[in-house]
Amino acid sequence: MAVEIALGRKTSFEVSGSYNPWRFGAAEDNKKIQHWVVRPEVRFWPYERWDGHFLGVHGMFISYNAGGVNIPLAPLGSLKESRYEGYGAGVGFSYGYQWYLSPHWNLEATAGIGYAYYNYDRYECWKCGDFLERNHKHWFGPTKVGVSFIYLIKSKR
Repeated sequence: MAVEIALGRKTSFEVSGSYNPWRFGAAEDNKKIQHWVVRPEVRFWPYERWDGHFLGVHGMFISYNAGGVNIPLAPLGSLKESRYEGYGAGVGFSYGYQWYLSPHWNLEATAGIGYAYYNYDRYECWKCGDFLERNHKHWFGPTKVGVSFIYLIKSKR
């Protein structure tokens, strides 16, 4: 879910968030990517706001409890063999494009790259939960990727 407002003729501010409290499969499998994420972003539109190319600077705040699943490019390591629980924060740069579909609908694709700091507790395996270590990690890589349908609310002036 996200909300975006105009700051100026060629700038906007977006705040997006996601929340996943669920597990995958049977409860005894304990496969999960439980998390909440908040991502504020300032966007610059070189041509026209909410149409075409944009560049952004975003922040990221996350709390997570994940394990038992295989995710390529996972910042903390193998989620298939260990469970990680902790929080993180980061910053990044993004590029995106919005396509006009109708007066109230757009389609957006965006990707970002940047830095994130993760503080975590690692457990021996995703199911049994024996504590192994408390540690942190610095991550440079993808910090944002998405495809969204946008509903535009326009004020009448």
